[in-house]
Amino acid sequence: MDKIKKGVRLDHISKIYQDPKTGKDFYAVKDTSLTIEPGSFVTLLGPSGCGKTTTLRMIAGFELPSSGQILLNGQDISLLPPYKRPVNTVFQHYALFPHLDVYDNVAFGLKMKKVAVPQVDKAGKPILDANGQQKIKMKHLSAKTIDEKVSRALKLVDLEEMEDRDVSTLSGGQQQRVAIARAIVNEPKVLLLDEPLSALDHKMRKDMQIELKEMHRKLGITFFYVTHDQEEALTMSDRIIVMKDGVIQQCGTPEQIYNEPVNAFVADFIGESNILDGKMLEDFKCSFSGAQFQCLDKGFGIGESVDVVVRPEDVDIVPVEKGMLSGTVTSVTFKGVHFEIIVDIGGFKWMIQTTDYEPVGKKIGLEIEPDAIHIMKKSKYSGLYGDYSSFSDELEHLSDIVEEE
Repeated sequence: MDKIKKGVRLDHISKIYQDPKTGKDFYAVKDTSLTIEPGSFVTLLGPSGCGKTTTLRMIAGFELPSSGQILLNGQDISLLPPYKRPVNTVFQHYALFPHLDVYDNVAFGLKMKKVAVPQVDKAGKPILDANGQQKIKMKHLSAKTIDEKVSRALKLVDLEEMEDRDVSTLSGGQQQRVAIARAIVNEPKVLLLDEPLSALDHKMRKDMQIELKEMHRKLGITFFYVTHDQEEALTMSDRIIVMKDGVIQQCGTPEQIYNEPVNAFVADFIGESNILDGKMLEDFKCSFSGAQFQCLDKGFGIGESVDVVVRPEDVDIVPVEKGMLSGTVTSVTFKGVHFEIIVDIGGFKWMIQTTDYEPVGKKIGLEIEPDAIHIMKKSKYSGLYGDYSSFSDELEHLSDIVEEE
C-alpha cells in the first residue's frame, strides 16, 4: 500500500455547530487536514474549546464531520458507525461498569463481539451459497479465546493479579489502567485517548505518562492523545499538533514545537515565553528592548517587524555593567528546582528562571546568547502573549491582601 494511504488521514475536515442562544453557525473544527502515521504517538494539544475533543470524536465516529473525509489506511470511514471502526477510545472519566469486576469490565466488549466464521461441511469442505461464495456465520468468541485476550491485556497494564477486584475499590491510576485494558483488548488499529490523566493527582499523572509511553512501545499501534497539558504532550509524543480556534497552528516533534514555535500563541502555550516586539536588522541580527542582538535566524526582510521569543531558562543574570539589558526585580517565586523571577525592563515584565536568588528591588543585568533568541513572523496573536505584567501584578495584589489581614 502507498505510504501516504497508511494510517489515519483527515482531509479538509470541518465541524459546524449552531449556537443555541444566537442561532448562528460556528466552526468547532475548520478545514483541518493532518496525517497520523501508523504506530506513532500523536498528541493534539490546545486550550479548552479549541476543537481537539471534537476532532477525536469525529475519528471515533461519535460525531460526523460537516464536510471533508476521514480515511483509515485509504478507506473512507467518515460515515461508519463507531462499532464498525477499528478504533477504541479511553475516556476522560473511564466509563467503567461499577457492578462488574475488573475481569468482566475488560471482557465486556469481547463478550458482545461476533466474528465471521467460514462454514464447512463434516468433510471440511467449504459450504457455498447460491453465488458460489463460501457461507459465513457470525459467532461469539469462545470463553477460552476471551480469557486469553483478557489475561494478555491485564498483564500489559500490570493488573493480572486484580481481575476479581471490584473496580470501585481501585485507585484512580488502577481504574485508568482497566479502561486502557478494555480499549486494547479488541486489538484496535488506533487507540484514542481523551484527556485520560486529568482526574489523577500530579504524581500519579507523571507516573502514568511513563506507563502510557511504555504501553505504546509494547503494543506498536497508533495512539492519538488529546490534552490541554503541555507537559503530557512533551513527555509522551512522537509528534504534537497544536490547535487553537478550531484551526491547526503547528505540527512537529516536541523539540520543534518548543524550540521553533511559529507564532505567539504556540510559543506561549508550550512552556513559558518572553515574547517581544522586535525588528530584523539583517540576517542573523535583530533588535528588541532598545538593544541589538546576534541571532541564528535569517530570511526576513530588512527592517521587518517580528515577534522575538526568549525562553525564561535561556536568560543569564549578570552584573548590571555586563548586561545586554538591565532591569529591576519585581517579584520572586520559589519553584523547588529554581526561582521564577519577574524583571521590569522598560515597562515590559520578563520572566527568568534561575537557580540564583535575587531579591525584589534589586537591579540586575541580563545576558542572552544568539541561540536563545527565536524570531517569528507577526501574526494575529502578536501582542497578546508573553508579557508577565499581569503575573507580577497579581502576586503584588495578593501580598497586599495578606498584609491587610
